[in-house]
Amino acid sequence: MSGTKRICIYPKDVMRITGKGEKYSRNYLEKIREKLQKEEHQFISVEEFCDYTGLKSEQVRQFMND
Repeated sequence: MSGTKRICIYPKDVMRITGKGEKYSRNYLEKIREKLQKEEHQFISVEEFCDYTGLKSEQVRQFMND
């Protein structure tokens, strides 16, 4: 499926973006999940991540491995 873009953000993506470790990245996504009142099994979208962090989606997508 080349050319497809992910819409979910994972701890590995947060690690690449922030330069922090896996534990920090998991906790950061959990903080976003709580803020958005999402359940544990629900994903965080790139747009939700960008709204929370103030980053632009183009910047974030540069760090995502598709």
